[in-house]
Order: sequence, then structure tokens, then C-alpha cells
Amino acid sequence: MDEKKKNVLTYEGLKKYEDELENLKVVRRQEVAEKIKEARAQGDLSENAEYDAAKDEQRDIEARIEQLENILKNAEVVDEEEVDLGKINVGCKVLVRDMAEKEDCEYKIVGSTEADSLNGKISNESPVGKALIGAKVGDTVKVETVAGIFKYKVLDIQRSN
Repeated sequence: MDEKKKNVLTYEGLKKYEDELENLKVVRRQEVAEKIKEARAQGDLSENAEYDAAKDEQRDIEARIEQLENILKNAEVVDEEEVDLGKINVGCKVLVRDMAEKEDCEYKIVGSTEADSLNGKISNESPVGKALIGAKVGDTVKVETVAGIFKYKVLDIQRSN
């Protein structure tokens, strides 16, 4: 039996995906349909770059809608209000010290579909996220990556909202 992977999401991530899906279905589909209609009105479709571009855009939108529907269908939402702050888990905001660089970093632990390292959101499936899950304030965790082994000391655990 093919078991679908659950997509762990925070409420913030769930809302973001629901809003994007709504926008694609209601606004973007209509915009692209209008572009296709205008391109068809220009005549010969075999050499119509606007028509081809609009059809490509339509295909991309439909693919993204399907992707979002699958994410949401298999979503497991973490109630950040119920997160145990005694240890790190999805839905926590953590403050850790990089022991080599002697610098503090703040991360929000999220599911893999929400990960955005540039905005401090790391996946529970990433090497750092995996190592931090279950750690408590005061713990030092070792993270093995392709770039070497890193050590982080857990300084604080908070609710992310």
C-alpha cells in the first residue's frame, strides 16, 4: 500500500498555502484565460508567441494548483499553542549558539514544505532541524553535514507565534 507522506505544517504555513491556492484558482486562472482569449483573437496560433506563453503559464498554474492541493490534502497541522516548550519540536522558535563561530542564531522549526532558510525557517528533516528535534535548553547537539560537523548549544525555546 502506497502511504502518502504527511506534510507537517504550522498554522501560518497552512494559511499561506490556502491563500496561494485561492489566488491561483480565482485570480490567476482568470487572468491567463483572458490572455489566451486575446492571443486567439490575433489569428494564426502556429506562430503566436503570446498564445504559447499564455498556454505555458496556464500549464504552470495548473501544476502548482495540483501541488498545493496535494500538500493540503496530506497536511498535518501542528498546533503551536500545544507545543511542549521543554524540548524542541516543529512549531518552536529556538535560539542556538554556533559553538565554532560563537554566534547566536534563531530558527523556526517547520515542516519540509515550509522551509525557507533565508528567513530562518528550517525543516525538521534538514540536518540541523533533525539534530535539534528533542533537544532541551542547555543541550549541545552535533550536526553532521557535507561541510563538516557543527555544534550548537540550545539557549532558548519559545512558541513561534
